[in-house]
Amino acid sequence: LPFLKLPSDSFKYLGWCDIEEHDVRGNQLHCPRVREGPSEEELFFRKEEYTLKKRKQVTDTEKWEKRLQENWENCAELNLSFQDLGDLYQVENFKRILRRLIRVEKLWLVDNSLTDLSAIRLPRCRELNANKNHFTSFKQLPKIPQIQHLSLAENNISTLSGISDLRHTPLESLILKRNPCEFQERYRQLVFSNLPNLKILDGIPKLPEDCSPPDVRFFYRICTIL
Repeated sequence: LPFLKLPSDSFKYLGWCDIEEHDVRGNQLHCPRVREGPSEEELFFRKEEYTLKKRKQVTDTEKWEKRLQENWENCAELNLSFQDLGDLYQVENFKRILRRLIRVEKLWLVDNSLTDLSAIRLPRCRELNANKNHFTSFKQLPKIPQIQHLSLAENNISTLSGISDLRHTPLESLILKRNPCEFQERYRQLVFSNLPNLKILDGIPKLPEDCSPPDVRFFYRICTIL
């Protein structure tokens, strides 16, 4: 059968804010598609150049109107999972949006192949789900001073180095399932000793055996007089 273009084909690579004649704001969307579409060269290679918007000079006023329409600063709850960030310019646009989330309290970033968000600050975020990404260290996480619930399952975090950076946050529950660090000796004891305010690890409440025993070396430093 010959290739038939559907009426919606010319919109399939557009972001929601690029579609004309609507006034939907960013804080009204819980699961927006923010991934940038393919480059012009890629579209020509795919023979999909018909999807390109007509080029026009974008004025400063239009740029400002788009910024107001995105309105990320007013988002309190947002799901940016499964964005399929296949190109560097898509990742940069994704981070541009994260930098604007100054009021977000609940944020989902599942399965985005993220490796480093250390330059991002989420000052009000209380709940962050960053499962199924490519983080290798706690140092690569965004700054989350108000975090209470953090999920990092199925990343590639191999050691607990840097976890103490979360010590001064109100973190109550942490999920590290299916990370290499889960197989570290005395894993639960080490996590709870670094995070004394933590209540739940990997879905299991803190148990008496999760409390580190006294350092045995301490007793060898005591001088005993008979």
